[in-house]
Amino acid sequence: MLVKAGNTWLRITHAALLAGVLTGCSEAAEGDDSKASARPSATAETSGAAGSDASAATRGGTVGAAGSACELPVAFDTAKSWKAEAVEAPLRQGPVSLACEIDAKPAGNIGFLRVWAGEPGDADARTVLEAFVAAEDGVSGEKYSAFTSGSLSGVQVEYLYASELLDEEKKESAFAVTTADGPVVVHLGGLDTEEHEEMLPAYELARRTLRTV
Repeated sequence: MLVKAGNTWLRITHAALLAGVLTGCSEAAEGDDSKASARPSATAETSGAAGSDASAATRGGTVGAAGSACELPVAFDTAKSWKAEAVEAPLRQGPVSLACEIDAKPAGNIGFLRVWAGEPGDADARTVLEAFVAAEDGVSGEKYSAFTSGSLSGVQVEYLYASELLDEEKKESAFAVTTADGPVVVHLGGLDTEEHEEMLPAYELARRTLRTV
């Protein structure tokens, strides 16, 4: 039941964001066209999580350590202007629960890096990540690969999610590691594939700087 409740809450949030974006687009169309051109476009460097230029995201802060906005089993750097906030609502997807949301809106994008954490156990990162993805309806085209960040080894995935709101598929990415304090999944969605690709440098910054606390 918690999985379904969590997914419903996320879709409601998504719908609210979509309504705001569509309103903003309408206002921009009636006003100054320069507002639309000011938004950065997706490039070949940000067309996939594995190939993104992580250096394109300027470091803004750190989450995970004691005293940060979200205290987690791991820490990582966040992109400039992204705002982190701890989540206390019992939203669960597969073996992990939502612990932190890092909002991209202050940086000019519609989407979040969401950090999910679970209880210690014997499951490896691949098993945890597969269970996380399997708990999300409408997923296809999963591509898994291993990665390392310092002393941590983990698994990442890229896949397509069939959005009921947009009536189209959009890209999503996630990575997982296991620690002595339990598994952690970091997920990047986005309003649509364009937003997702524009936010990939922030996702890559998080993965590249991942470390235990």
